[in-house]
Amino acid sequence: MRRLEPLLRRVWPPRLPGSLRGRLALSALAVTAAWVLVLTVGFDVALSVRLRSNADSVLRTRGAAVLSTVEVRPDGTLRLADAVQDAATVSGVWVLQGTTLVERAAGEGEWEQTVRGLAQRGEVLVTTDEPEAVRFLALPVRQGDRQVGTVVTALALDPYSRTQDLVQVALLALGALLLVAMYLVTRASVARALRPVEEMASQAAEWSTGEVDRRFGAARRPEELEVLAERLDDVLDRLSAVLRREQQLNAELSHELRTPIARITAEAELALRPGRPLEDVRGALSSVLGEADGMTRILETLLTTARTEAGVRGRAECVEVLERLRAGVPTAAVGVRVIGHPPVWAGVAPEVLERTVSPLLDNALRHASSTVVLSARREGEAVLVEVRDDGPGVDPAVADDPFTPGRRVDDGHGGAGLGLALARRLAQTSGGDVRLLPGPGGARFQVELPPA
Repeated sequence: MRRLEPLLRRVWPPRLPGSLRGRLALSALAVTAAWVLVLTVGFDVALSVRLRSNADSVLRTRGAAVLSTVEVRPDGTLRLADAVQDAATVSGVWVLQGTTLVERAAGEGEWEQTVRGLAQRGEVLVTTDEPEAVRFLALPVRQGDRQVGTVVTALALDPYSRTQDLVQVALLALGALLLVAMYLVTRASVARALRPVEEMASQAAEWSTGEVDRRFGAARRPEELEVLAERLDDVLDRLSAVLRREQQLNAELSHELRTPIARITAEAELALRPGRPLEDVRGALSSVLGEADGMTRILETLLTTARTEAGVRGRAECVEVLERLRAGVPTAAVGVRVIGHPPVWAGVAPEVLERTVSPLLDNALRHASSTVVLSARREGEAVLVEVRDDGPGVDPAVADDPFTPGRRVDDGHGGAGLGLALARRLAQTSGGDVRLLPGPGGARFQVELPPA
């Protein structure tokens, strides 16, 4: 038994086919097998009833023929015609006077006890199984209302049983052929139906590796495949958007970090020169630390952008965030004022709002003559945050679109021109926008955000 356990574990419990084609074919096979079984059993039952009815009809016909030739004398005795005697010698026919056999079937003495048991019982149908299956019919011979004799006819059921067995074997063979044919046809049909699906899946996989802008489009297809094509196009659209965001993030990282890394490298090389005074080395290290802090802020901004695009939302009190930004401005000639009546709630996370306004504030601090004003207010179904400075304003050469990545509002600083672009991306991914408002005087940037 232990030797059989590995084999049993491999075959039990039975496992479904791994492919959809195999499972559908197996399901169709199971349904067909159930119907074949029901029809086979039903046909077998109907055939059995029909054969039994046919046997009874033969017995009744034979018995009626014999009964019509039996004459009842006035004294109640029976007289048999020659035709009855001839029939008794070639087939199972018995004639009884009471319980006494007047005529018996030739060579069938083993049934006489059964035949005697049918005498004087009226019309009776009996089937025996030993030593073989035989069906008996007893018909009464009457004189007036009194039964004076009995005609018994018998019919062997073996020919009927062999016919039924032959039909059963034929039905089983036909059912097996039908199931095999059904399985093969279903499997082939499903394979043919799924072939376009496999081709579309392979095509989508191929496009996803290098041609993410390709689409299945509106070509004529079956309705089910049309739905699949739309879903695959949606997936390719999302994949294309993810790849574009990844490429944009990589470009922004490399673009924005290039200048701080170059400065850190230059300061480190200067600090490593022989004979450099200690104060100069400390100054270089201080510059390296400042650049590292700047790189950290850049990375935090870009990561915040990515999280916001992934659907992460929050809730921020705008005046509080603006006050925190004002407190972080180093003491300089430019003053920063915050105008607003808290609470002014925006439907973004506080760090997202801070990273959105920070580039605008940095830009304003570089260009302001003396004052930068930060304000926040609720206006209708929007929260408006503005950053104004009293500087010379935005260069007309870039005033039409200062948010293009890589475009700097001025050339007086070493940035990569990504601050305003990142501010707009953060606002847009949060359901808002950043605009440059026209007007005299300095620059005026407005951030529009959804309310909390």
